[in-house]
Amino acid sequence: MTAIGKWNALQVVKEVDFGVYLDGGALGEILLPDRYVPDHCEAGDTLEVFICNDSNDRLIATTDKPYAVAGDFAFLKVVSVHPAIGAFLDWGLPKDLLVPFKAQPVRMKVGEWHIVYIDVDDKQRVVASAKLDAFMDQNPGDYTVGQPVSLLICHQTDMGYKAIINNAHWGMLYFDGIFKPLKIGQKIKGYIQKIRPDYKIDLCLEKPGYEKVGGVTETILRVLKAEGGFVSITDKSPPGVIAKKFNVSKKTYKKAVGALYKKRLITIDPEGIRLNVK
Repeated sequence: MTAIGKWNALQVVKEVDFGVYLDGGALGEILLPDRYVPDHCEAGDTLEVFICNDSNDRLIATTDKPYAVAGDFAFLKVVSVHPAIGAFLDWGLPKDLLVPFKAQPVRMKVGEWHIVYIDVDDKQRVVASAKLDAFMDQNPGDYTVGQPVSLLICHQTDMGYKAIINNAHWGMLYFDGIFKPLKIGQKIKGYIQKIRPDYKIDLCLEKPGYEKVGGVTETILRVLKAEGGFVSITDKSPPGVIAKKFNVSKKTYKKAVGALYKKRLITIDPEGIRLNVK
């Protein structure tokens, strides 16, 4: 079944002077303009194309790659506003992506960046909405504590940052667990820290539990070897310095250093840590 706003493998049914027509199934024949048609293309070939709308809202195929597809949440820039229609976002294709006024909790302005959900409306148009709650999975997520997940940073609150988990659920990153700068629209890896009785999800940037220390110790040893056996970072170094060097919190760094010291793999000096030579 051909999906609007997504990539599809479609068969060429006929050639015309201005391109080729593809078999869109229930959507009918869809034009792939000549500038996107590969050399030596002929009827019967199967092409990988993205289905969207042209300037007249007719379905059309392209091989241009959008920044996101239908079903995705994305961070996009407002490039124009039509006073009677809505805002238009740059999503990497020649025709900008419409966000109707009814899909804007707050009126968008040119130059702003917004988190939106990309959808297909009842007129078969690819559109976007900034009313994110309407597109979250309403079923509890099948997550486990410690599970790695992909995160899209969305909003800053008094407690931390709200993030979208795996393109499906809301989660919360609290300030006391954030050890590196975060930006709205940033995509990062995170972990499930806690699932509350009401199914709200707490997140963290490091794997919960002591098992995470093993990976950090390997990182510290690798950095030490790469830097000649000595790193001028101590347990009194600022958290930001530790995060920049090892991409972990100060708390986890101290645990990992302690584990390496107990194994006599490193020496702790007043100025830093030193790799023991066997």
